[in-house]
Amino acid sequence: MPGSSQVGEHVDPARATHEIVITRCSWCEGHDDYVAYHDQEWGRPETDDLALFDKLCLEVFQCGLSWLTVLRKRERLREVFGGFDPAVLDRFGEREIEIALTDPGIIRHRAKIAAILTNARALRTLWDSGERLGDLVWSVAPLTYPPRFELADVPAATAESVDLARMLKGRGFRFLGPTTVYAFMQSMGVVNDHLVDCHVHAVCGTARDRVLAERRRRVVDPSEQVRSPG
Repeated sequence: MPGSSQVGEHVDPARATHEIVITRCSWCEGHDDYVAYHDQEWGRPETDDLALFDKLCLEVFQCGLSWLTVLRKRERLREVFGGFDPAVLDRFGEREIEIALTDPGIIRHRAKIAAILTNARALRTLWDSGERLGDLVWSVAPLTYPPRFELADVPAATAESVDLARMLKGRGFRFLGPTTVYAFMQSMGVVNDHLVDCHVHAVCGTARDRVLAERRRRVVDPSEQVRSPG
């Protein structure tokens, strides 16, 4: 869960004598993998259906585990499950599941694997109906919400994540409750839960504002609607 921390980085004394202090959300402390994920990915707004589905799959695998475990296994998970491409997952049968369950490089959990296969079918059905996952996800993005100054300000779930979890379930998605969905919303920048003193808070907030402005523009001009990938 987010908190904040300060990391001192010394620059070349020949160029400067002062210390640059970078403030980060404290949940990434102690692990280089976490720091890179925090700085480069977490909270960066995403609207692409396949990228969003990739993250939903990883969130399913994360249930009950630390996110660090998923980070360290995600490339192998993507390899085994065809990059979480719904068209590839649609061809998975019992033989492919059994082979995957023997791979020590992934999170070997039959129910989670079954859930991502179900969710791949649900996504294709969503596309067939003319919907986009990105539109569904961003439809719950709050226009405003209280700033996150400290750990206690960051919720585990919100009314919006409850709504999105309900909408996903109604469209056939599984293993995605309100808490898991809120973690997904945080990571995909649907909300900006970087603490206000974090060095990427403003960047993520500005990017989120651009996405919301683009969505408003598309509502005004229906000809700008994006077609479903499938």
